[in-house]
Amino acid sequence: MKKSLFSHLLLFSTTIYMLSPSQILAQEWQTPYIEGYGEIKYFEDAAEQPDPTLEYKLLFDITSDQQKSGVNKRLWVIARTMNMLYVAGVPKEQIKIVAAFHGSATFDVVTEEAYQKKFGKSNPNLDLIKKLQKEGVLLYVCSQATAARGVANEDVVPEVIPALSALSVLSNYQIRGYALMP
Repeated sequence: MKKSLFSHLLLFSTTIYMLSPSQILAQEWQTPYIEGYGEIKYFEDAAEQPDPTLEYKLLFDITSDQQKSGVNKRLWVIARTMNMLYVAGVPKEQIKIVAAFHGSATFDVVTEEAYQKKFGKSNPNLDLIKKLQKEGVLLYVCSQATAARGVANEDVVPEVIPALSALSVLSNYQIRGYALMP
């Protein structure tokens, strides 16, 4: 029994010793690009890594107000995508992201005042919206959705662009070569 325990400990310590520092660091959750949002664990030896020579043109269709880590889940996924691409060596200028808000997600892009009036609490998405827009993410809201929900253009945060419709954003950007993200 003692020999078996000793051989297991020896095997474990040898395995830990053989791990590279990057493999050990890969076990930590991090937000290297969009600070505080979209946590990732990077595994440099994993298959199908982002290619730093490509331009990533990605399109997100945001229709739900479902949350993850206190913010709109799809906004969180955009942050995670940006963190993953960045940590894999894709230059910031090669990350091009567009998002279209509509449906129940429409209220996630309204001002603090409008959100407080509607829900009686602070809009948890505003900090992340500002960070994404600052890094070049184009954020649109469907004017058909705002009209249907009684949201005035002045109630939409300045970081978000009112578009004629989510349909026009989604079709135009796909025709321009953006990949629609699931």
